[in-house]
Amino acid sequence: MLGLLLRPGAYRRLLAAQAAALAGTGLATVALGLLAYRLAGDDASRVMATALTIKMVAYVAGGPLLAGITLRLPRRAVLVGSDAVRAAAVALLPLADQVWHVYALVALLQTASAAFTPAFQALIPEIVDDADYTAALALSRLAYDLEAVGSPLLAAGLLLLVPFSALFAFTGIGFAASALLVAGTRLPGTAGRGSPSRLAGALSGVRAFAVRPPLRALAALNLAVAAPTALVLVDTVVYVRGPLGGTDTGVAASLACFGAGSMAVALALPRVPMPSGVRPVMLAGPALLAAAGGALAAGWAIAPTAALLAGAWALLGAGCSLVATLTGRLLRDSAADCGLPPLFAAQFSLSHLCFLAAYPLAGWAGAALPPEAAFAGSGLVAALAGGAAALLWRPPVRRRETAAAAGR
Repeated sequence: MLGLLLRPGAYRRLLAAQAAALAGTGLATVALGLLAYRLAGDDASRVMATALTIKMVAYVAGGPLLAGITLRLPRRAVLVGSDAVRAAAVALLPLADQVWHVYALVALLQTASAAFTPAFQALIPEIVDDADYTAALALSRLAYDLEAVGSPLLAAGLLLLVPFSALFAFTGIGFAASALLVAGTRLPGTAGRGSPSRLAGALSGVRAFAVRPPLRALAALNLAVAAPTALVLVDTVVYVRGPLGGTDTGVAASLACFGAGSMAVALALPRVPMPSGVRPVMLAGPALLAAAGGALAAGWAIAPTAALLAGAWALLGAGCSLVATLTGRLLRDSAADCGLPPLFAAQFSLSHLCFLAAYPLAGWAGAALPPEAAFAGSGLVAALAGGAAALLWRPPVRRRETAAAAGR
């Protein structure tokens, strides 16, 4: 993996572009919360909840549609144009003086992200060979984990020097840097002459998820990942500050444990042999998530401690990463006639649809259920979704077994 990172070429430049854009996105999340408080005061939580809902709706509805619209456009134009729109949206956010201005600009920002992210992900298997693809996916996953851990720390440091509105400027710089890196990188052109029409392209990825067993299993795996991830992101502050009596630092440390578990798996996977493909490794993800949820529920009922929560959060991060890191390989192997961009767009949309359902459920569980019930419920969702994925995605039958069955 280190060799791929150090090797000059298109992938390294695209990874740097991704890191710059993610850093900007993380700063914007912090700044948006502060802007919501300036505009709405004690009602800021409602503004943020609505903004996050708009984000998810833009992802769910915009992913496949924009993939179809942009399918015949040059890749560089799609990526650079998306970054330009995102930079313009965040540049206007500090000028917002009405809550609806924030909602409109968030919708514009996230719609552009719904165009950028699947197009970016679909490029990776075209610019790295098969031997390096798992390492490339792991590095991309690490970029997301580092953004989740590092961006809040960077924002806290910057806020000691500048007002929160300046964070939007740094966000714009991140998107501009991403655009410049992409513009200077040699990329494949359009999706090719054999690409479907715009309407067919918008639907082909979703259709593939409906009819291909590995992709139907991936839809179930998305749910297995969404339930514990939403529990961690929404309810960590509730459990740490409430039953555990912890501090803001304890909240950050617990979230960092989730990220650390995810990063550990992402670093290890490129060295794991997979003679039977990605299926056994990806199905191990929900099994680990279910086991961690059950163990945490049992341990919490006996003696809730910060160490117990931190260890369970690390295991949940590892389980999520077993699925998320290898998703790109599964999509590449399933591309066949519909092509990569529609599949990545459909996955982007369907995975966020799971989060659109999981976030409010996690919020309800954190407020209405005892912690051990919420932990057990999350583990149960992961177990059921993982079981459904295993049934939908049967292992390939070996030729010898097929011949033996035919001779009986």
